[in-house]
Amino acid sequence: MTPQPKRKHSTQRKGKRLATRIANNMPKLVKCKQCGNQKLPHRLCRNCNK
Repeated sequence: MTPQPKRKHSTQRKGKRLATRIANNMPKLVKCKQCGNQKLPHRLCRNCNK
């Protein structure tokens, strides 16, 4: 039998834990050197294809 939690974790505590997980998985955007638009790193820019 596995141990059970003694107290309920609050929704705020759960939200904090999930927020860091979501923030770390969001794609990091960089500026395109040609046009200055936001793009994913190591990908072609949608605006100028450079």
